[in-house]
Amino acid sequence: MTIKTILLGAAAGCAVLAAPAQAAQGDVLVRLRGIIVAPNEKSGSVLPAFPGEKVKVDNSVMPEVDVTYMATDHIGFELIAATTKHSASGRTGTTGGIGRLASTWVLPPTLTAQYHFLPEGKIRPYVGAGVNYTLFYNEKASNALEGAVGATKVHMSDSFGWAAQAGVDIDLNDRMFLNLDVKYIDIDTTARLSTAAAGVQRVKLELDPFVFGVGVGMKF
Repeated sequence: MTIKTILLGAAAGCAVLAAPAQAAQGDVLVRLRGIIVAPNEKSGSVLPAFPGEKVKVDNSVMPEVDVTYMATDHIGFELIAATTKHSASGRTGTTGGIGRLASTWVLPPTLTAQYHFLPEGKIRPYVGAGVNYTLFYNEKASNALEGAVGATKVHMSDSFGWAAQAGVDIDLNDRMFLNLDVKYIDIDTTARLSTAAAGVQRVKLELDPFVFGVGVGMKF
């Protein structure tokens, strides 16, 4: 093997490693992210018993998987799969004194249509918009709430809304890439608390979370 052959082989290897994991028509991009779901909530009053008393909802950190199908070099369709747990707490007055009122798991499948600006680049920003259907499940009253008003059943109505996103893929090699992503999801729900001592109480919530994600992806 000559020095020339060795140099040519090394150059070819470097070219393969440097090749971008560019997205092209027909590609499937699979990403695994760690996400922070940060509700940007607006709360109504807890009615009818506690007018003026509102609730707050905490953040949640979870893993998330999403799949993007590239219909063209520039247009992709992304579906995300993740579920997070959140707690609602009183802010002021009687409910504020109780503290945590209830918890729920949230499943918000979201489909977005994306536009990828630089499909052949090593750094590929994109924006997207789409729809979301959010299901609430395994709702539970807190021990503190049941200690105050007796046995309580919690139900939260499902939600249908819109979603928007922006993000960027940054090549690590010819198949893998780093991903940064942020979404805004329109989620509205009504929580119903059926209590033993205080009857049925309801509170309307606009959750409207921002979802911040960082992870890695692979092109197939």
